[in-house]
Amino acid sequence: MEKTFGSRIAILGAILILGSIIGCDTKPASPSSATDAPDPIRSAAPRHTISWTMHQNLPVPENAEMVRYVEDKFEVDLDIWNLANNNYEALLDTKLAQGEIPDLFRIRQPQDLLKYQQLGLLAEIPEAMLDQYAPNIMKALRDHAPEYMDYGKMDGKYYGIPVINPTNIYRIPVIYRQDWLDKLGLPVPETLAEYEQVIYAFTHEDPDGNGLNDTYGLSLEGMNMVFGAFGQIVFADQLYFGIKDPHLVIGALEPEMKEALEYLHQWYQDGVIDPEFVTGENKGGYKHLSHAFINGRIGMTSMGNYYHWIQTGDYVAWTYDSDRKGKETPVEATYNAKELVAKHPQARIVFGPPIAGPYGQRGTKAYDRLMSFTAIGARAATEPGKVEKILQILDYVSANPDVEVRTAMKYGVKGKHWIWAGAAGEQDEVILLPPYDSMFSYQNVIGANIGMMVPSPPTARREQWASTLNLDQDGIYNALEVATPSLVMNGPKLLELRNKAYISFITGDRPLDQFDHFVKEFMEAGGDEVLQEANEWYRQP
Repeated sequence: MEKTFGSRIAILGAILILGSIIGCDTKPASPSSATDAPDPIRSAAPRHTISWTMHQNLPVPENAEMVRYVEDKFEVDLDIWNLANNNYEALLDTKLAQGEIPDLFRIRQPQDLLKYQQLGLLAEIPEAMLDQYAPNIMKALRDHAPEYMDYGKMDGKYYGIPVINPTNIYRIPVIYRQDWLDKLGLPVPETLAEYEQVIYAFTHEDPDGNGLNDTYGLSLEGMNMVFGAFGQIVFADQLYFGIKDPHLVIGALEPEMKEALEYLHQWYQDGVIDPEFVTGENKGGYKHLSHAFINGRIGMTSMGNYYHWIQTGDYVAWTYDSDRKGKETPVEATYNAKELVAKHPQARIVFGPPIAGPYGQRGTKAYDRLMSFTAIGARAATEPGKVEKILQILDYVSANPDVEVRTAMKYGVKGKHWIWAGAAGEQDEVILLPPYDSMFSYQNVIGANIGMMVPSPPTARREQWASTLNLDQDGIYNALEVATPSLVMNGPKLLELRNKAYISFITGDRPLDQFDHFVKEFMEAGGDEVLQEANEWYRQP
């Protein structure tokens, strides 16, 4: 059954006409020298100008070749909005406040779908239109994520296409400095008591051997594993809901969190928690880097995701050789692991399990499989044929049934940006060619991968490696993956109230005997209504 939240509220403001969009005057070559793609779609309709939002770590240049290929094929002009992923919502909302609405509307935070729909910024997408013009996306959803099919509906109408991340079956990793554990003669902890022993030793027994009192056990990102040892998750950019049959609960309000806070407060008082934890572990740049860990300030973290912690040789991957063929070689270090060894060549890391609490519970944060929504901006529906054209393009670049075209839309031109691994003609794994194999976010630079993620079984070698680490176990997911009207209205102030209270409890600025008073404050500030609506959603068939 569809899960909805009542009727649409009045539009809060007029929507201004989008500015003019600059097109390109030259056209790119085919994206794959080995692809017999269908002839370009031609029509007698006027050429559409389509504003487009997407995941970006780097800006997409105006003359990006893969964007120009799509423009030529579909006889459109694409205006890619360069909204950096690490500041996406703020940049998008600035555009929206100026009266601009993207035609292809990426809604990165699932809870924002209702907000933008209520503001009148989204077009209804008839399901029949989706089936006709985006059949491959809809097939992927029905085949691999049928339980999410109705999550983009309100009052029985689609306003967002669910974007399901197949690799989010893997929870956030638990990372320790293996060389610190070895120096101190300690095993990877599996229980709360063992964890406490490790973090105290990391703080007080000079694990880096420099003779200085300059290390700590953990910082902000390690705390969710402590909460998870009592069954809930607290620190996230959304309210985490848990299940206590037959109801949903807000994890941060549960009485067992007081017991978890007692541990954290004591550790803070004893100097085991980095006193800079309030500002987080990342100090700028790529948001998944734990600079506190990389710099040797802390000895454990749960920052980032599993693919941010690959060490050299963790598994064998396909790479490019001088004969323009694939060869299997040990994978190279990535992100946090790479930065750590560059700064501390002797450093090594190890993945640990979430620690078991006093009542046998264990777990740490897992990202929702519902990663985001792809929507259509309201103004696009006022231009005849435009919504259909957007869906055609989205389906082509996201879920093309031709594996050559689908791969080209993600990675670029075959033979220039990538080749197939293995014997000639095999459609196995992709090998990136120099210099793209070492370029950060080269897909943004060439304008590839402009579509949405569609669900499929995670079979790549990287994900097979993640499975060997048991990262598909002990993840704690948010039991409420969508927004309700009261959550849209009250969520930001409730998050602020939660964070302020928890930080104060940990530092001792607020005594823990006021925990029940904090819960009362939270409920009176809108939490009661949020929880009620969440349970109304949960009880629907």
